[in-house]
Amino acid sequence: MTERSLREPTFLILTALAAGAQHGYGIMTDVAQISGGRVRLGAGTLYAALNRLTTERLVEVDREEIVDARLRRYYRLTPHGAQRLAAEVERLRRSTAVAAGPKAASSNRLFATRSCSVSAMARGCSWISFNMKCW
Repeated sequence: MTERSLREPTFLILTALAAGAQHGYGIMTDVAQISGGRVRLGAGTLYAALNRLTTERLVEVDREEIVDARLRRYYRLTPHGAQRLAAEVERLRRSTAVAAGPKAASSNRLFATRSCSVSAMARGCSWISFNMKCW
């Protein structure tokens, strides 16, 4: 059975966590940056998504700390989450190749400048305009 495609906010949250554990505000700012400011998650939307992703075992709590008398919870991508993100990247890559047609696909203009494996995602990858870029 083929898994359904990820919704864009979910994809962006998983992408933000591919670089390592982050707290909610860090995730929100990364999502805005990755999307070029197009997607801005509110706190309620983000934490509802993180709860769902935790239930689906795509993310998990990394640690908690108290900062200015407030609990700060850090989340990280699970191995299953990294695999799911990599599968979605590949699905989008194939769809983009079909949409671009044979001429564009053969010139590799819409393909990643550098391919990121699941292990490379842990070093930090970002999905920007259908191009996988590793930093």
